[in-house]
Formats: sequence, structure tokens, C-alpha cells
Amino acid sequence: MTDRTEAKPRSRLAVPAWCLFDWANSPFPTVVVTFVFAVYFQQAVVGDVVQATHLWGIALAVSAFAVAVLGPILGATVDAGMRRKPWLFAATVLTAVAGAGLWFATPEQSSIWLVLLLVALSNFGFELGMVFYNAMLPGLAPRGYLGRVSGWAWGLGYAGGLACLAVALFGLVQTETPPFGLDAVAQEPVRATALLVALWLVLFGWPLFAFTPETDGAEARLPFGAALRKGLATLAATLRNIRGHGQIARFLLARMFYIDGLNTLFTFGGIYAAGSFGMEMEEVLFFGIALNVTAGLGAFGFAWVDDWIGAKPTIILSLLALIATGAAILMVEDKLWFWILGLIIGVFMGPTQSASRSLMARLSPPHLTTEMFGLFALSGKATAFLGPLLVGMISLAADSQRVGMGVILVFFVVGLLILFTVREPRD
Repeated sequence: MTDRTEAKPRSRLAVPAWCLFDWANSPFPTVVVTFVFAVYFQQAVVGDVVQATHLWGIALAVSAFAVAVLGPILGATVDAGMRRKPWLFAATVLTAVAGAGLWFATPEQSSIWLVLLLVALSNFGFELGMVFYNAMLPGLAPRGYLGRVSGWAWGLGYAGGLACLAVALFGLVQTETPPFGLDAVAQEPVRATALLVALWLVLFGWPLFAFTPETDGAEARLPFGAALRKGLATLAATLRNIRGHGQIARFLLARMFYIDGLNTLFTFGGIYAAGSFGMEMEEVLFFGIALNVTAGLGAFGFAWVDDWIGAKPTIILSLLALIATGAAILMVEDKLWFWILGLIIGVFMGPTQSASRSLMARLSPPHLTTEMFGLFALSGKATAFLGPLLVGMISLAADSQRVGMGVILVFFVVGLLILFTVREPRD
């Protein structure tokens, strides 16, 4: 495989600003989707573990399905002759505004549909924004640094989730005297964490739009209608010819499974901790902080491993560890063992994601990099609704969270088996 031309950012702040965006947006899945509002929705709004798991899964499944359909279409449209950053900006605004609206979700069942609507909208904005954000990487990072830049960004994202979670815990939820006159009886300190996440996204997300240049490489700018028609034609041609890129097709299929499992694990981590181990809100937050510490260290440390031994071996090692530890955590009933195994799982979450992004960059032909990243987004969202939906339905049918969470291991195993057939090119 021939070397591609390595893009040189116009500013020394281009790559740091791009990485900082992970710090800015990671509190949304950490605080809202996983550890705070998921538990608040379960305990204070719905009041039933199984029913809350089912409803939460449906809301996230709907938003993921929308991204699976619109992500590749909008990605191909932008590639055809539009800028990425305005689309990323619009998606970021949607995430911040809809997420901040969760402040109005009072602790009563009348707020159920409001929460589900706002979570679906904000999650759609977050996931759609990642389509344009991830596609900027090949134009920013030299080929020999793809693993490190991707890993550094993911590690910084975990650190951002950790920092925001710590502020939510010690500044809002855990304080004896809530700030700003917030009413603890009305759960206002917990609801205010949604406002914190929105403010965090705005405060730390703006450097990307100020300092990171466009990396699409498109010379002509087209009106939306013309770009849409051209993008749809290009996307259709790419899908018809995907068999001509066998390694990429197998990798995308493998990633479709194991990323779905990983996303489902993120989604239901807080609900599982609360429902199966009786953790209260504060303890779930402490667990979330510890999990983000190990996950951030794993993503940051394995960034060098990625560039050293290759992205594929890094993913395989991480998946094997996730399967073994995940099976153990579904069998234990002691809370201490849950903590120990959960922190081990955290170490291998980040490398699985960041190495997947760098492997896609290495596999992509130089003249098709942007299109392939559009399919990369599709592989992460085409079945993203399936994991949460199956966990919710199986948990409801079996009346057991443990049985429902076992679906995640199946996704990991299938993805790993397919990944073994992929050949990673040598740099």
C-alpha cells in the first residue's frame, strides 16, 4: 500500500483543538446517557428497573437508527462539496439545547415522555456530530501518528467525562447545601447536571471551530441540493463496489458487531449497577468516576501500542479482555467483585474504539478515505439500535437485567471472529 500525502495543519493548535472536542462532548454519554440521568430516570421518574431499562433502550434505539440512516447520506453529501464544520456545529447545538432541556424533567411519571424525547434528540445530535468529527482525523494526523492522535483524543474524552462527573458529584449531587438555591426535594441538583453538560460542551467545544481547519479536500463548494444528488450517487457507487475492498468490508462488518456491544455496555452500565447491585445515585457516580479513570488510562496508554504493534492486534487484545471480564461480571453477585471487574473492563474500552478509528484510516485507499469514513460511521450505527433494543426486550421478557446484559458478550464474540479474517496493511 502506498503512502498517502500527510496533511499539515495550518496551526499548531489544530490537532490539540480537535482532541479537546472529545473532552467537550464526552460528558454527555457519561453523565446523561450512562451514569446520572439514566439512573435518575429509573429511580425517580419511572420507579421500576425493568420498565425503565425497556423505555431507555427504545429511546436510544430510535436515535441510533436515525443516525444509521441519515449519517452516511449527510456524510456523502458533505464529501461531495460542502464543509464539515457547519454540520458539526449544528449537531453540537442540538445536543446542547436538547440536553439542557432535561432540566425540566421533574421526578414524576408525567415526565417520562419528555425525558425520552429529549434524550433521543440530544443523543441523535451527539452521534451525528461524531460522523463529521471522526472524518477530520486523516487530514490532521500524519500516518505514523494516527494511533497516537486517535488514542490521545479518546483518552482526553474519558478525562473530560471524569472531570464533569466529578463536578456533578461534588458540586451538585453530593453537597449538603446545593448551590444556587437548588431544591433537593425536587431533585433539582440532579436535574442541573444536564445544564452542566450543555455548558461544558459549549465552553470546551469552541476551539475546534476556531483553530481546526477544514480537512475535506473538496475544491468546489456546491449548493445543498447539488451536493446531495452527487453524494447519493457516490454513496450508491461505493456500496455497489464494496466487495472490491474485501478487507474494509470485513472490518466494517466486524466493527458493526463489537461496537454495538460496546455502545450498549456504555448505555446500560449505570442502570445495571443500580438495578442488579443496589447502588444508589452517589455510588453509581463514584463508580463512573473510577471507570473513566481506568478507561482514560487505557486509551492513552494503548495509543502507543496501536502505532507499535498495529491497530488490529490492539483491538483483538482488547476484545478478548472485554469478553473474559464481561462474562465474569455477569456471574458475580458481590459488589466488591463488580467494582474490580468493572474497572478492568474500563481499561480496554478506549483502545477498542480509538484503534478502530486508526485502523480505518490505515485500510482506506488514499483516494477514497472520506467515503470510507462515511461507511465507517454506517457500520457503527446500522445496528446500533439492536443492542439497546435487545437488552431492553430480553430484560423485560426474562425479568432479569443479567440475562439481558448477556447479549453484549454475543456481539463481542461475533465481532472478534470476523476481525480475525482482516489483514492490516504494514506502514
